Order: sequence, then C-alpha cells, then structure tokens
Amino acid sequence: MRRWRLVLGGESADGTGCTLRGQDAAMDGALTALYGKGDRPQSGRDRTAGLGASAPSVARWLGDIRTYFPSSVVQVMQRDAIDRLGLDSLLLEPEMLEAVEADVHLVGTLLSLNKAMPETTKETARAVVRKVVEDLEKRLATRTRATLTGALDRSARINRPRHQDIDWNRTIAANLKHYLPEYRTIVPERLIGYGRASRSVKKEVVLCIDQSGSMAASVVYASVFGAVLASMRSIDTRLVVFDTAVVDLTDQLDDPVDVLFGTQLGGGTDINRALAYCQSQITRPTETVVVLISDLYEGGIRNEMLKRVAAMKASGVQFVTLLALSDEGAPAYDHEHAAALAALGAPAFACTPDLFPDIMAAAIERRPLPIPDGG
Repeated sequence: MRRWRLVLGGESADGTGCTLRGQDAAMDGALTALYGKGDRPQSGRDRTAGLGASAPSVARWLGDIRTYFPSSVVQVMQRDAIDRLGLDSLLLEPEMLEAVEADVHLVGTLLSLNKAMPETTKETARAVVRKVVEDLEKRLATRTRATLTGALDRSARINRPRHQDIDWNRTIAANLKHYLPEYRTIVPERLIGYGRASRSVKKEVVLCIDQSGSMAASVVYASVFGAVLASMRSIDTRLVVFDTAVVDLTDQLDDPVDVLFGTQLGGGTDINRALAYCQSQITRPTETVVVLISDLYEGGIRNEMLKRVAAMKASGVQFVTLLALSDEGAPAYDHEHAAALAALGAPAFACTPDLFPDIMAAAIERRPLPIPDGG
C-alpha cells in the first residue's frame, strides 16, 4: 500500500488510505514537485507541482532526489524537470549546475544554452561537460581503437603474405580462373593477404553532424568518437557540424569539450550544403568513409542532397547514414528521405554508441554494415 500510495499521489480518490511519514513523506514531496497536478494552493495534504522560481529551491530538490533515488532514476527525473517545468533558465546558475547529476542529456541542454550563458556560469558548465566526456571516453575509446585497428590491418592487403596472413576468401575468388577440374582444386597463382597497417594514413573519415536540437545526444557521442578517431594515426578524421550553416571543427578534435562548445544546437537544417562541403574535402574517395548523422529533415534542396550522395558513392566513397547515435533508438525522422537513401545503397538507421565501432570497421573494410534489427 505504501508503494501504491507513492505511485498514485495521495489524491482523495487513490483509495489507499495510507499516510506517509518520515523519508517516505520526503520522497513523496520530491515526486509531487515534479509530477503533481500543479497550480493549486497548498493546504493541509494538498499536493502542488513546481520547484519554485529560484535556483536554490531547484538545487535543494536535486539534492533530495539524489538522496532518495538511484542515479538512473535521478537522470530521468532531471530530464522530466527540464521538460515539464521549464528549468532551462535555471541551468544557467552555477549553484544549480554543481548540484546536477551529469549525463549526456544534461550536456545537450547546456550546449543548447551555451550562447545565453553568463561568463560566471560557463566554467562550471565546461566542468560538467568535461566530466561526462571523460567518462564516455573511458567507456568507448579502448574498444573503438581495438576494433578499428583490426579493420585497418585487414584492409591493408598484400600480395606476398606469410601463410598465417593469407586471406583465403579473397585468394580463392581471385584465382577461380585457375580451377583444375581433373583435380577438383584451384591453383592459387596470386595470394592475397592481410597486411599490417603502417603508420601512414590509410583511411579518411568525415563525420557530418546535424546540430538541430533533436540531435543533442548524437552530437555529444559523435564528438567523443571524433576525438578518439583523430587520435589514431592511420585515420585522417574530419568533423563537420551543420544547421543552415556549415562549420568545420576538425582543428579542435584534440579536445571534444572544445568541439561541443563550438556547436550551436537548434536552428534549421541544410543537409545538401553540408554534404557539398564534405564532398569538396574528399581527395581519395575509395579510401574515404562519410558518416552523416541526421534525422534527415532537410530544409535545403532535397534532390541535390540525393544527387550528392549518389555521386559520392559512385566515386567509391563509403557512405553511412545514422538517424541517431545514442542509446535511445531512432528519433522522429523523415521516412521519405530515409527510403530514398536506402534506394541509393545508403540505408539510414539508428546506432547505439556500443555498435558504432563495428559500423565503422565494416565501412572501412567495405563489407555489409551490421545494421541492428529494426534499422
């Protein structure tokens, strides 16, 4: 009955007849502030919603929910508070930021408020963002480097391999014309093997990121992956963000926090203009992977966008379209554009951060992408 009382909220019709005391009452108060019906005067046991109009009251509420609920629940409640109660403006207060349980979604909110932040708040905000980014790098960097290093090694084919380095599938395919029916065997006159990737640049990767407001989490993850890729000598990485304008942030890739604060979440979308810029930067198309991260709501010239994708693929570019790079699946997206890209051989799908290294490895090796179920 206690749990039902906490769920139902104690209104006259909840039917529990349960009275809360002590910590349960405090938990109920924290829930009421966020999920109560709101705007009624508080009297007796009446419940009212709202966190007040000051950062201190919000900071106290954040302290309460961190006391009473696990971290995963705290993050959900923080996001709900920002959405339901309009707390964006309060995130500009340093004392509020210091009380927040930082996660990718909070970083997205801070980035969207970046231009409006007073200078006194920006350093606190950068510290919050840096903590999240460093945690993500620790989680993602090692596996990304290992997966892509293996892909780069396998993509560096040699024609005089040692026995253990022979790529038998490619060798057989290349020597089918030397099949001897009487012996039912193939004479492999030309061996194809895996070479060890040298320190020189072998592949070029262009991350082209839609920075419209709905793509906030994707921008955060893409910036972290961009920094990881840029740290690998065998990959020349370029990072481009766009709305209706295009900004090349490649020179800031050594610090993903600088990259993130160089973005401006929100605004319109011109995918065609962004792809035109990316296309102009490609010098070795057969060694290039372009990753477009966008919900595909195009505000530019649709047919030109599709023509650019077709032209890049025809020149040998590996083109990958991600509707999202986050843990939450595909957002709302333009289904017509997604279908048109799929018809060009560039299927659009959502990708989790854990799957991204495998997607990139497949693109580097020019093999079918491991598209998740429902992608």
